[in-house]
Parts: sequence; C-alpha cells; structure tokens
Amino acid sequence: MIQTVQALPQLGQWDSPEQLRELQHHPLARSLSWAARSPFYRRRFAAASSPPSTFDDLAGLPLTSKQDLRDAYPYGLLAVEKERLATYHESSGTAGTPTASYYTAEDWVDVAERFARKPTGILPTDTFLVRTPYALMITGHMAHAAARHFGATVVPADRRSVAMPYSRVIRVLRDLDVSLTWSVPTECLVWAAAARAAGLDPGTDFPALRGLFVGGEPLSEARRRRISRLWGGVSVINDYGSTETGGLAGECPVGRMHLWADRMVFEVYDPQTGQITMDGCGQLVVTTLYRQAMPLIRYNLEDTVDVGYGDCDCGWALPTVRVLGRSTAGYPVAGTTVTQHRLEEIVFSLPEEYDVLFWRARAEAQRLRVEIEVAQTHRAAAVATLTAAVQQQLGVRCEVLPLDRGTLISTDALTRTTDGVKSRSLFGADEDWSQAIPEL
Repeated sequence: MIQTVQALPQLGQWDSPEQLRELQHHPLARSLSWAARSPFYRRRFAAASSPPSTFDDLAGLPLTSKQDLRDAYPYGLLAVEKERLATYHESSGTAGTPTASYYTAEDWVDVAERFARKPTGILPTDTFLVRTPYALMITGHMAHAAARHFGATVVPADRRSVAMPYSRVIRVLRDLDVSLTWSVPTECLVWAAAARAAGLDPGTDFPALRGLFVGGEPLSEARRRRISRLWGGVSVINDYGSTETGGLAGECPVGRMHLWADRMVFEVYDPQTGQITMDGCGQLVVTTLYRQAMPLIRYNLEDTVDVGYGDCDCGWALPTVRVLGRSTAGYPVAGTTVTQHRLEEIVFSLPEEYDVLFWRARAEAQRLRVEIEVAQTHRAAAVATLTAAVQQQLGVRCEVLPLDRGTLISTDALTRTTDGVKSRSLFGADEDWSQAIPEL
C-alpha cells in the first residue's frame, strides 16, 4: 500500500475561494522551485530577473503547450533524480512524438487520493474492477492505485485485452461480487449487452454493484441515466483527467463536477484574445502543486471548459467545471457544428422500450447519417422519433438507418470465451496451427 504523504490538503479545510487561494500560496512557490530543476523549465525561467515564486510571477510566465511536452520527450521535464521515479507513462495519442509523463511514489499518493474523491467512496470492503488500459496511459494504474490506497480488492481487468473477453468480465462481475468499476461509459453498455447474451439481467443479477466510475469519453446526462437504469439504478460517477496530470476534477455528492483546486491552480485561456482568467469559458490551463517528478507550470490541455466559482450545496468550496471537449470535436453539417455530446443526448433520450444501446453517425456535407441497432418491433417508431428529434434540435437534415442486433457490437464479441494469449509451437494433427503466434 502507498505510504501517506504529509501536508496534502483534504476536503473541508477551507470554506471560500479566498481561503482556497491562501492554501495554494506555499505549494505554488515550492512547485515553481521544483520545476526549475527540470531542463525545460530551467531554460524557460532563465530569462526572469529572479526565480518565480508567487501568483504574480506565475501570471508572467508563458503557457506550456502539448508541443512543448513532445519536444521535451523523453526526460526534458524530469525534475528529480531518475532513481526516484516509480512509473513512466505516455499519452494515448499515437501520431508523431509522444508526450511523456512520470511520477514518484509520493506523486502517486496525490493521484490516488484525487481519484478516490467520489460520493460513493472506496472502501476496504469493495471489490473494484478496473477495465481501462494498463499500458502506457495512466488511467488503469490510477484507479488501481486508488483502490489499493484505500484497502479495496482490485480486479485488474484491463481493456481490449484478449485475456479478458466480455464473457469473462460478466463472470467476474457476478462471481466476485464486484461493487465498483472503472471504465469508459461505452463499456457499461457493452457489459449490459454481454450480460443479456449470457442470459442474465444486468438490473437484478449483480446485486453487489454500487457504483460505476466512468471517464475518457463525453458523457451526456441522457446516456448516464440510461446506464444507471440498465444496472438497477446504481450511481454512474464521471471523472475528468489526463495522463499528463492524473485526475483534474470529479463529481460531488450533488452531481456537479469540481476542479481539484486544492491540488492544482487552474486558469482559463481564450485562444481568440489571448486573455487568461480564473473562470469563464476557454481552454483549461493547469499548474500542479504537489507533482515532484514532473511539475507542470501553466500547462494548456487544450480542452474547452466552462469554469465557475458559484456556491454548491456540497460545501466543497471548489470551482465547478463543465468539460465541453476539444474545439476540433465537432463536424460541420450544412453550416451547423454537430458534436458527439449533443447527438448522444438525443439518441439516449429515445424511449427506453426501443432499447437502443449502440449507434454511430457520419457527418456529411448536407446531412447527418445515423445508424442504430434496434429490434424490428420498434424499428419504425425509433427511426421516425430520432429523425424528427435531430432535425428539430440540431437543425440539420438527418437520415436514420436501422440495423439488426449484433451489427455494431457482434454477438461473437459479447460471448467469446477463448483468450488466445499464449503462443504455441507444437500442435496435434487435427489442430489449427495458423494460431502459433496469436494476433493481438
């Protein structure tokens, strides 16, 4: 289990934005001094008349871009001795030079605590299934570390692993009395379909389940409600973060997303004007306060957000955030920008009896083409309802095409039991030896 680090702020230690700002002062000065140990920030700070240490100094520093991180690959942002590193990660992007990210054991305590700030909590009695990648991205390791930090039993299910087909996920969820899970939202829908394929009811046959933690994809309220009802009304709790930073925000007990501003300083950048403010709509800029291996100073995630400092009934006294996605996330259709989030809200607002779980869409020049899996019984009604809703709410012409069950998510993918992980070189006379080296 990760050892506790002193002086990490805890929820409830401040009551106002002013107290929160005061709480950030000392950690900010220390983080700036840590950053100056890295080759990248040592060069960047060299032009200053004195080492930066205050909020005023911070405001005078340029933003750190994703390209800066790529240019610094692999260790240009390393601020500690290499032997102190606990893990090395890279972002999920595969094009060009990767963005590297690294953490000390002390950094991992901060990451784990932030992830565990969920209304349900993570308890020693929980069995926690982690169904996100365990490769170079931080996502699976982050949830694993949080669960172990708080004493839960971890089921490392990975994602897109041939060792963990969906049939095995369903068996584990039920047989091990899994109580919490971590995945992208789409996984929760696929699990429901796989449970049905196994003759189970996701709403009643998994009584131990009490929380579905999700992240990594846009999540509309309509899809959240649908996932919750499929699984018997359990909580679906959204999380927001990145490999470069770990968790950035999480949901409070009343369902609003809050930035972890006790552990980081957040700013909002308007790329059109160049103006930087503490709130409003723009791109999220992050300065870490407790990251030792790789302090980030005014790092622009390029995620479009809306940040506010209004009161919330949860009493956390943390800024709220709505994550609006990337500016490139939408596609033009007849002069209107269509985003996945807006379209998803419409699809999952279809009547539940239509049982539409899987869909895809293509944005064409003058129309939107949407395909949905839907049973023959509800096909005509689903097509008519969705066509009208898209045209009314988005103002674009829409063609909806119904698909048979198993077209987008095959029945074989839901029921397959073989893993095919282990290589073999010796086969019997009647065996297929084309699988000597399995394709992953």
